Formats: sequence, structure tokens, C-alpha cells
Amino acid sequence: MIDLHLHTTASDGLLAPGALVRRAADAGLTTIAVTDHDTVGGLAEAAEAGGESGIRVIAGIEITAVENSRDVHVLGYFLDPHDPRLSAFLHTQRDDRIRRVREIAARLAGLGYPVDVEPLVAAAARGGRSIGRPAIGDALVAAGHCVDRNDAFARFLGRERPAFVPRTGVSGATVIAVLHAAGGIASLAHPGVVANDELIEPLAEAGLDALEVWHSDHSPEQQEHYAELADRLGLARSGGSDYHGDGLHRACRLGGVVLPAGELARLEARAGAR
Repeated sequence: MIDLHLHTTASDGLLAPGALVRRAADAGLTTIAVTDHDTVGGLAEAAEAGGESGIRVIAGIEITAVENSRDVHVLGYFLDPHDPRLSAFLHTQRDDRIRRVREIAARLAGLGYPVDVEPLVAAAARGGRSIGRPAIGDALVAAGHCVDRNDAFARFLGRERPAFVPRTGVSGATVIAVLHAAGGIASLAHPGVVANDELIEPLAEAGLDALEVWHSDHSPEQQEHYAELADRLGLARSGGSDYHGDGLHRACRLGGVVLPAGELARLEARAGAR
């Protein structure tokens, strides 16, 4: 079984990279990709745990672009995590995340729900971790302001909620170019969640390699739609659970969304052709 969309504590997941790999192996997965947001900080630990657990770990990432003031997430696979251009780009991405986290904290303080984000910022900087709204959600819970992370997003952190701060960032085409330069391929994450199909053809023209067809938030009808769209545009197909941890808004169990083996072979062929 194959799952190419998983998160760890290197970004906003609840499990450390090694723990995630071991959990994935226990769930029967045989190939996974760790795709933390704007960081490759968890890949080394995940790869080591993969060797110990007998599970293949593909080097991956999920990079946030911005199109028309909306977040667009691009998954990268088979990349070189040590590529210096990728490293410099991700450093800039994480710096902007820190700016945004501080702005959100200022808004929360103004609303009467203060949280101290500086320890989170310092910890992230030490470990090359990526910090974002989920970490603030957890801080709101720790401070007694919210019941859980879902509650924090519903009341404060979600789009159009009072503490939401829009992201600034690079285009999807720029992210695709960065991934290609690092030897990887690019897949548009959960297009059914983005709900802006007009973006897909321009991204395909910019070099997008695949669409994420199988995803926890995609209905069967959406899976069929994006599979057909990928075929029409000459794109491969990716898929994964987008697992962050048990009980969160994404898939609550590993193995619930898997990628057919033939689709992984197509992705690998794309990577090998670069």
C-alpha cells in the first residue's frame, strides 16, 4: 500500500518522523512520502526509520504557493533534500511563516486571547521545522482558550475568522521550477479542496507533473473528475491521506487513502525523465 502525503512534527503533524514511519508500517503501508510543509527537516529521521521498518520512504515536501491571494499547495517527490537552491528557497518560505505567525499572535492578543509564540518560533528555527497556524492552534489549546485544534481554526484561525492573516508568497510556477531544479517532480495537492480548476491548466503549462487525485477530502466524483483532467492534460496522478495525526481534520487513520502501484510507477518515470 502506498501513501504519498503524510506530515510529521517537522511541520504540523502530531507524530515525530520516526514514529510516523513505524505507525505507517504497522498500518500495512509499504511505500510512503513524508511531505512536510516548506521543510525537509524530517526526511533524514524518516529514511532511517524506513530502513529499520522495511518501508520505502520517498523524499517529499509540500510547498505553499500563492495564487490570487489564496494558498496553493504543491507536492514535491524524488527531490534532493540537500540541493542548495532548494535549501535557500525553503529558508525564505519559513521566514515568511514566522512573520505570519507573529502577526496572527498580535491579532489574538488584540482579541483578548494572548499566546506566546516566541518559544515556538525559537524551537522551529533550531530544528529547521516549519511553523504555521496549527502550532498557534495548539498554543491556544494549551492556554485554555480553545478545546482543540479544530476549535481554534473554527473560531480564530480559519479563513475569514478574526485572527486570520493572508499569506504572501511565490507563484505556483516558481515552486514547480524550484522542485524541478532539485531533481524532483511537482503534483498539485488536493485540487478538490483548492476548488479552482482554472489554475490547473496554466500550472500544467508551467511544468506541473501530476494532480493529487486520491485524497481524504475528495469524493468519488472528484476523484473521477481529476483523474480525467489529469489524463486530458497529460499529467500523472498522485494520492495520499494527508495524515496529520489521529483525530484531526484530515484522515484519522493511516491506510485509508492509498495510491495504486501503477500510478507510482508513472510518477517515478516522470522523475527519471528529468
